[in-house]
Amino acid sequence: MKLQLLNIDGNKTETIDVSDKVINLKVNHKLIKYVVDWQLNHLKPRLAKTKQRNEVKGSTRKIVPQKGTGSARHASKKAPLFVGGGVAHGPKGNNYKIKKINKKVRKLALAQTLSKKNIDKNLFILSDIKKEIKKTKEFNKFLINNKLSSVLIVSDKETEKNINKSVRNIKDIKIITYDGTNIYDLLKYRNVILTSTSIKKLEDRILNEKN
Repeated sequence: MKLQLLNIDGNKTETIDVSDKVINLKVNHKLIKYVVDWQLNHLKPRLAKTKQRNEVKGSTRKIVPQKGTGSARHASKKAPLFVGGGVAHGPKGNNYKIKKINKKVRKLALAQTLSKKNIDKNLFILSDIKKEIKKTKEFNKFLINNKLSSVLIVSDKETEKNINKSVRNIKDIKIITYDGTNIYDLLKYRNVILTSTSIKKLEDRILNEKN
């Protein structure tokens, strides 16, 4: 599939070929949500932890006789019923189930997310920027001319180095390299700009990389 190739100067004369298996797939929203949930599950560790009754220090002596008191039966004071005892069903720190997902599924979901952006006409390809852009005004002019806001830039390393100074002060814009491309960021921002090198790297990652 041919896509229009944008230029930082505003020219739109060139096109670039991108495989239909990367940007023209049928979108399965449940699959994409499944992978996003997996990504959020790994986002940060769960550190909160409470002591279970077997972790609380203290006597295990039976606090009241089993019979004859007319009240409920109790064992040790470490039971969750008492102040200072264990906590029933509390957070257990990092000892929790971590979701696992097949690499093929992750790559398919990434391709479908790019396809969704393309179908919604929110996917743009930018020619690699070889010259450093120092002024925010210059890059902001490119965004305004193309009516772009809330933008994720998936860049090659050379372009990232050349536009970093001009991009970092613009509101609702984020720049990442192609090896850090993830579905959460692609969905978080309305528009996605990929450099010509980064789209080819992603194409190779999705189609040719071994599982």
